[in-house]
Amino acid sequence: MDAHQSKEEFLKQLGQKAGDYEELLANCAQGTLLALQEKFDLGNAQTLKAATAMSGIALRGETCGSVIGSIMALGMFFGCDNPGDFTASRRVIRASRKFCRQFEAIFGSCNCRDIQQRIFGRSFNLANSNDMEAFTRADAGKKCRLAVEKAAKIAGEIILESNK
Repeated sequence: MDAHQSKEEFLKQLGQKAGDYEELLANCAQGTLLALQEKFDLGNAQTLKAATAMSGIALRGETCGSVIGSIMALGMFFGCDNPGDFTASRRVIRASRKFCRQFEAIFGSCNCRDIQQRIFGRSFNLANSNDMEAFTRADAGKKCRLAVEKAAKIAGEIILESNK
């Protein structure tokens, strides 16, 4: 974060960047993760590549990709390279649970199909080509960016708060 930039402005820019990536990439997991990677200097191209199929866990309507991208970023920030470091594991789990509670307070769930229901008034089976077309026609990129922006901001705030 720039020394002359307020926390609110930083988080606003982070959310905007994540939303822009959502529209550009049509991948909520990668859009969220990429914005967090850039703003907090986390991970690399391989990490971003690992998020490719994470949107709704392979478009099955399961965990929202913006949740997964955020938790991946929290893992990179709070975690460690030693799988036996239980202190780091607990730290990441605490941060991730805090993230999920805040995200659920806004969207009622961390599941893609539930968030779709809230945003679109229905859920789509994105593995079905007809539903995928309907999802696209419903302006999914613009509407899903709301979840992506909020997710990135929540994760960003948790990271910023840890640096106090």
